[in-house]
Amino acid sequence: MALLPILVAPDPRLKKVSSPVGQVNDDLRRLIDDMFETLYEAPGIGLAAPQVGVLQRVVVVDVTPEGSTRQPHALINPELAWVSGQDDSYNEGCLSLPEHYANVVRPAEIRVSYLNRDGQQQCLEAKGLLATCVQHEIDHLDGILFVDRISALKRNMILRKLLKAKKQGNLATA
Repeated sequence: MALLPILVAPDPRLKKVSSPVGQVNDDLRRLIDDMFETLYEAPGIGLAAPQVGVLQRVVVVDVTPEGSTRQPHALINPELAWVSGQDDSYNEGCLSLPEHYANVVRPAEIRVSYLNRDGQQQCLEAKGLLATCVQHEIDHLDGILFVDRISALKRNMILRKLLKAKKQGNLATA
């Protein structure tokens, strides 16, 4: 396994739409393993393939509290099959927007269909933080960042700060 470099906004690659995975194979499983290693090292609770420069519809999530047994989920070609009419608001952050957070409103419960790492069709029902995390990561696959779901004023302020930090060499860029 290997640690992968995480792209930092406003990198234009983060705004691209990812392609569906055509075949689940050993290369894809290796990517998933590397993404989990990168996620845990960061540390984070979710990571989408575009964040590591791979424009494929793959996400990994694990919202398990530190010190608990890990419950990793790898979702290939995830699609929201259902969302609840009730919303929740979470103070979201992102590995591609380090040290920046904002409240984002999303459906409280979801059902997502996806392929697992063996290529088998699966369905995951999620609520709370897991639902928020999965939706956040699926957004990445469509070139959407959490800051795209907040006010333009706050979004522009965050992106300007990140760009300035990059120019000053205070942020690593992939």
